[in-house]
Amino acid sequence: MRIFLLSLLVAGLGSYLPVALAAGGDMTFRGTLIEPPPCSINSGNNIFVDFGERVGIKKVDGVNYMQGINYTLVCEPNTYGWVLKLKLMGSSTAFDNAAVQTNISNLGIKILRDDQPFVLGSDISITPANKPQLKAVPVQRPGVLLNEGPFEAVATLLADYQ
Repeated sequence: MRIFLLSLLVAGLGSYLPVALAAGGDMTFRGTLIEPPPCSINSGNNIFVDFGERVGIKKVDGVNYMQGINYTLVCEPNTYGWVLKLKLMGSSTAFDNAAVQTNISNLGIKILRDDQPFVLGSDISITPANKPQLKAVPVQRPGVLLNEGPFEAVATLLADYQ
């Protein structure tokens, strides 16, 4: 019986509560889409780093055989203040997230930017006039002996305005 009376009381009070009236207004949205200025790395050509045929399986230590990565970066003028990002994409090794996996187990090519590890998948802010110095060096999983044979690895270097 109490539940019934309470329900009637609440239902009866509802008719006495003030009702808020809503006013409507149209909204207009406008803008202009712009495209960031284009950039080109190495004029769209592949970048090759050749370690030669004399990489010793017992001398791969993350220092020996280090080579500079020569590349060019040309961007159209940036008149809107876009932030330029450089990103390295590829499959990292299981033992170093800044090393690209090669076709040989336990061997990777570590990429350094201004002598710091360039973690695959990460991006850094740069300016075209002051692009980072990139280096590559063979690295191996600690405690293993590498197998002899030719090796290769592939990564992609991207420059994009954000």
